[in-house]
Amino acid sequence: MILQPVLAPFLVILLVLPVLGAAVWMLVGAVRRGRSAGTGAGPVIWALRIVLVLACGVLLLRPGVPGGHVRTLASATDVVIAIDTTASMVAEDWDRGGSAKGGAADQRMAGVREDVRRIAEAYPGARFALLTFDANAVLRLPLTTDTGALISAVEVLQPEVTRQSKGSSIGIANTLLTQTLQNAQKSSPDRARMVFYLGDGEQTVSTAPEPFDSAKKLLSGGEVLGYGTAEGGPMRETTGAVGPSTGSGTGSAGAGEYIQYQGSDALSRIDEKNLQRIAAELGVSYEHRAADAKIALPPAPKSTTAYREDDPLTQPTDLSWIVALVIVALLCVEIARATMLIVRMRGLSVRPAPPGGDA
Repeated sequence: MILQPVLAPFLVILLVLPVLGAAVWMLVGAVRRGRSAGTGAGPVIWALRIVLVLACGVLLLRPGVPGGHVRTLASATDVVIAIDTTASMVAEDWDRGGSAKGGAADQRMAGVREDVRRIAEAYPGARFALLTFDANAVLRLPLTTDTGALISAVEVLQPEVTRQSKGSSIGIANTLLTQTLQNAQKSSPDRARMVFYLGDGEQTVSTAPEPFDSAKKLLSGGEVLGYGTAEGGPMRETTGAVGPSTGSGTGSAGAGEYIQYQGSDALSRIDEKNLQRIAAELGVSYEHRAADAKIALPPAPKSTTAYREDDPLTQPTDLSWIVALVIVALLCVEIARATMLIVRMRGLSVRPAPPGGDA
């Protein structure tokens, strides 16, 4: 027998013992009196209630037996996600068709968040790392199988503060990306490695972007995902102030007024040539993303993804459902008895007065 308690066993004992003690006390009293006058709660009823209390305690302990098996998906793949967090990623040209009438379109970061969720779902069992880049490249999340941590990290991700921006290079993440891949290779040389680069391709410094050639030899696949439109979208200032998010994708905590250029809203436009060059350097495909288009993610290397049939994960077989059936049966007895008592009491209340007697 194996126990998988819902609560700590000590807490289960604290919850069950007082109720069990009270039920036993009532049973002893019922045995001494034979049958309790007026209530009909005899020794049998209190014995069943003791069984009910014990069954509830056993249910909290979740009993089971060894020998169950679970068919699991094993994926020996490391996925590194690199996200552009420059000021242009708040440009509002992601979902113009889905925006409210007269309102602005969603920010590009809204599309990034949606696609990261899809990437996490597409590679079950893989390890994920997250790095971001603007003026600097930062490793936000080391390799982990916790997709919840990945999605949470992306949900709170905010672009750099606009007034502190001094221009950035779309290739600034090349060194950190290569280091992350090299560390993954050293720790687990038998695992495949994939990279997803998410950005708009805008190069805002005068120097040429750093190449990603050094990472290519470490990769087994991946994709470059581009966000934005050729027409461009306006950008709100990112102030860095703490505040509630609008939740609509058109604004976020710390969003200010629209950035102005020569008397009108400044526009950010996607540079697909730069993104295609990065894809070529990494040896992966490029895909332009749009809100109305389904993302086409490459499959994980087949040699690293398989169902484990010969070495299944052993899990105990849960027997809680049997205990739950016992509890349901005992509760049905209590409900039936209560119903009978109610019917009997109503019958007594409407019994006619004896003939010849006073009303």
